[in-house]
Amino acid sequence: MKPSEAPPSLRGMAKNTTAHRCSECGWTSARWVGRCTQCQSWGSMAPHSSAPTGGSVRGAPTAPARPIREVPLAEAASVSTGVAELDRVLGQGIVAGAVVLLAGEPGVGKSTLLLDVASRWAAAGRRTLYVSAEESAAQVRLRAGRIGALADQLYLAAETDLGAILAHIEQAAPDLLVLDSVQAVSVSGSDGVTGGVAQVREVTNALVRVAKQRRLPVLLVGHVTKDGTVAGPRLLEHLVDVVLSFEGDRHSGLRLVRATKNRFGPADEVGCFEMTEGGIREVADPSRLFASTRAEPVPGTALTVTLEGRRPLLSEVQALVAPTTAAAPRRVTHGLESGRVSVILAVLHRKAGVRLHNKEAYVSTVGGARLADPAADLAVALAVASASAEHAYHRPLIALGEVGLSGELRRVAGLDRRVAEARRLGFELALVPPGTGVQLRGMKVVEVPTVATAVDLLGLRPRKRRDPNGPHLRLAGG
Repeated sequence: MKPSEAPPSLRGMAKNTTAHRCSECGWTSARWVGRCTQCQSWGSMAPHSSAPTGGSVRGAPTAPARPIREVPLAEAASVSTGVAELDRVLGQGIVAGAVVLLAGEPGVGKSTLLLDVASRWAAAGRRTLYVSAEESAAQVRLRAGRIGALADQLYLAAETDLGAILAHIEQAAPDLLVLDSVQAVSVSGSDGVTGGVAQVREVTNALVRVAKQRRLPVLLVGHVTKDGTVAGPRLLEHLVDVVLSFEGDRHSGLRLVRATKNRFGPADEVGCFEMTEGGIREVADPSRLFASTRAEPVPGTALTVTLEGRRPLLSEVQALVAPTTAAAPRRVTHGLESGRVSVILAVLHRKAGVRLHNKEAYVSTVGGARLADPAADLAVALAVASASAEHAYHRPLIALGEVGLSGELRRVAGLDRRVAEARRLGFELALVPPGTGVQLRGMKVVEVPTVATAVDLLGLRPRKRRDPNGPHLRLAGG
């Protein structure tokens, strides 16, 4: 029978089809393949039945449309979490009905931070439900006692089934829900394994619906892959309102919370914490963590001020230059982009006369800081030049500027805030690119057009290349 001869009740109906879906990325294919063409995973394609989809059905709107000026702003008001550094990243607090995803490596302190947030929220008289899908209730209770996160309005449950979690929400009627973690929760009757694409999508969709219907703030803990991205489907980051990245070296106590997506505030802010034996502690003034304290200056160091979001942070760069007989000298970096450091070394060699072709260079940051700000280029160049000349400039200063391939210094954003932060920390001299026009009382701002000028200004030119009778620039008191 032809489609045109089919009864009207059967026309337009599609048959149930069986496709194959990748359990890693969610890509579908009409036929089975051994390797997913989207994420290149082997053996991840599994049968998936797709039900027929009907036509669009007109439904009644949930609320009438109204002029935008008449929409009340109270529905988007923020409530403080009790943790000032987290409020800074979220944008003055958490909004009712917002779903926040906090992702980070194992052992970085995600559960400790959110348990502290839950206890502070409950201590304000608001009922809080903490659901642990990876640990038992006794294990969470032990950690809460160790960090002092015990509160009367903090309720604890250990569940791995989505239906049981939704039942807890109905019974407890919390004002805040914390789920640790979203990849450990499963949905009965859904395709895929726990933590797979289908399961994570179903769990997140259900929690987002509950959050919007009940105006319930939800904090989710998420896992990351080996390359640092959020584990699970990319759809997970689109469904939630805020995505936070929790970074830190497990060998260092410093922790940074960055906002990579924020529908209610800035998406470039950062919060600083310190992991201690008694839990996680806020660091309101983190600049002093990224610089070492010495009685006397030593060669191979330089200080700069980077911008993490809108917050200026003092950072120190250290360099060590050692002679070598190898045909290809080693270039080792820590906390800095290796490609960027290689460019700066080449500029020093060609434009500033700092010969590094037969020397190994080791460049690192202090305190576990990771510098991707181009304003740190000049500090890296001065640290390497100081280490190569084995000469320390005795006057403490701040170096700010992006280094170009021709050796020129380029302007960077937020220079006035950077210089003001350096002045607050007690510095009185700053080297900046030309044309900035920054003036600050009690701060001497020196504009240097090129890297070679900055090297000469500080007397870091190699001794063989330095002309004592030439036009050598000096700083007063330097």
